[in-house]
Amino acid sequence: MNNHITTIAFDADDTLWINEPYFQEAEKEFCVLLEDYLPQHSVSQELFKTEMQNLHLYGYGVKGFMLCMVETISRISNNTASLELVNKAIQLGRELLQKPIELLDGVTETLESLKGKYRLVVATKGDLLDQERKLKNSGLQEYFHHIEIMSDKKENDYKKLLKHLDCQPENFLMLGNSIKSDILPVLEIGGFAAHIPYHVTWSHEQHDVTLEHPNFMELTSVDEILKHLTI
Repeated sequence: MNNHITTIAFDADDTLWINEPYFQEAEKEFCVLLEDYLPQHSVSQELFKTEMQNLHLYGYGVKGFMLCMVETISRISNNTASLELVNKAIQLGRELLQKPIELLDGVTETLESLKGKYRLVVATKGDLLDQERKLKNSGLQEYFHHIEIMSDKKENDYKKLLKHLDCQPENFLMLGNSIKSDILPVLEIGGFAAHIPYHVTWSHEQHDVTLEHPNFMELTSVDEILKHLTI
């Protein structure tokens, strides 16, 4: 690992704490709600299609997911679904927004080891209010120099972040569970990236191509990064 790393950024959802399993659980319940109209797997496909069509409008997060559920109900039912059904979908979203924060193994210990030795940053996508709530409830805020809640995680988004941090790409390391969002854009701008796979990944974030790059490493857990850094 480059010994000139000064700034380490962490993705939040499914890197610091559990997130995607909650979404998948809500989606399964949603598919059950609509099984009078379509088989559950078909409902899931229709919901994903709605999410992809609206991603540029709603961005990432629970609120966009809720709007997409409502739109999918309307389309699948041909505008005949009851308000009760819509309200049940909204309730699924409200429950998502109130899920407890469950930190992943090794997160607190890793941050404790890095604190004071590197500038630590959160770089995450999602809804502003929801991500702020999660951070507050996680008890991790004290470890971070800066919190960046991004509308997307593409090359330009990372360039803006680095400019804000006054950090050169060769001094920047990103850790996250998504090859597509956390790894590839950072490598493209000359930074370092460590992938920490999570057992559940949203279809939109899946990337199955084997990645080989001198600035890339594959980890099995977040605390494994400590072996590669000067502590």
